[in-house]
Amino acid sequence: MPRTRFDLVLSGLRLGDHLVDLGLSQGRIARIAPAGTLAAIEGSAAPEECGGLLALPGLIDGHIHLDKTFLGLPWMPHRADASVAGRIAAEKEQMAGIEEPMARRARRLVDHVAARGTTALRTHVDVDSALGLRGLDALLALRAEVSHLVSMQIVAFPQSGALAHAQVLEEAVRAGADVVGGLDPAGIDTDIEAQLRLVFGIAGRHGVPIDIHLHDPGELGAFELRRIAAHARAAGMAGRVAVSHAYALGQVGEATLGHTAAALAEAGVAIMTNGPGPEAMPPIRRLVAEGVAVFVGSDNIRDAWSPYGNGDMLDRARLVGYRAALQTDAELRLALELVTTAPARIMGLPPPLLEEGAAADLVLVAAEHVAEAVATAPPRALVVKAGRIVARGGVLA
Repeated sequence: MPRTRFDLVLSGLRLGDHLVDLGLSQGRIARIAPAGTLAAIEGSAAPEECGGLLALPGLIDGHIHLDKTFLGLPWMPHRADASVAGRIAAEKEQMAGIEEPMARRARRLVDHVAARGTTALRTHVDVDSALGLRGLDALLALRAEVSHLVSMQIVAFPQSGALAHAQVLEEAVRAGADVVGGLDPAGIDTDIEAQLRLVFGIAGRHGVPIDIHLHDPGELGAFELRRIAAHARAAGMAGRVAVSHAYALGQVGEATLGHTAAALAEAGVAIMTNGPGPEAMPPIRRLVAEGVAVFVGSDNIRDAWSPYGNGDMLDRARLVGYRAALQTDAELRLALELVTTAPARIMGLPPPLLEEGAAADLVLVAAEHVAEAVATAPPRALVVKAGRIVARGGVLA
């Protein structure tokens, strides 16, 4: 074996059914060898003894709102409102009373999720004519600041409506947003085709992917999903369009579900779910069986939309798996894929693999198998990003 010097050696961790050493160099997994064989490489850093902890790929949050969180502020009682428009109005009122800068709250949430094993995320940020690009500018600066902790993808999110704020939505993409967003083409903009022409037009002009929030229910929501699929197919954007929430898929009958899923699979449109408590959830097993890409995000964390959320993507995989009745070992492995390989594929990131040559993004937990790790969501003993230890025991290093 060539005596490569490693920046970090993780000794005696569990990889599948084997105890191994990982030699990390220049942010990548340079060597995988039997346990105890890399510890004495001359010039390498002192090995980190792992004691049989299970290695998992770095966790990926496919949908989070860093700009909205109240995390770290005094408790703010939730204001109930069943409608999307009502929730938007309540949020604007609550946010107007917060003095702490959004960038500071967002940084606090990044630190929080990174300590729990999130190594990459897709965050939405509100853009409209009143806010302008202030939120986007803050997150672009934050992305550079926290690149050692997480890889960040930013969605320009027109929460107040895409059609009414079309100019600022496109300006956001010009200014550096990675993805163009949309929201309830029928329920918010009341013109399905106009919103989709706008969003797909911006995506086409700037070569960016699309991520549309869709809360509209039942047959209406399913129709919108098929129209999104039709636009994606016409634009040649297979694999570059995601629909977040898509509650309608859990509300419609078998016939509608069947031909909607077929349309999504054919067009390469992905579905994100956060396992929402009060709403219907897309039927994950059925969608995956039909060839639809499904991934998971945490969505709202302690904000005007929800008092819940802990930023722990392994716990989110457990929650989604529980709600979707994922119980066999194979199904629990699927639940892990929903917070690792699936969002990576949707976000255009390299697959998070634990193999030589892959990026050294990983988390260590006290479990014997992936299935046990998902079912129990144990604390993160160690989090490694780009070959560096960034957290121990749930606390940033």
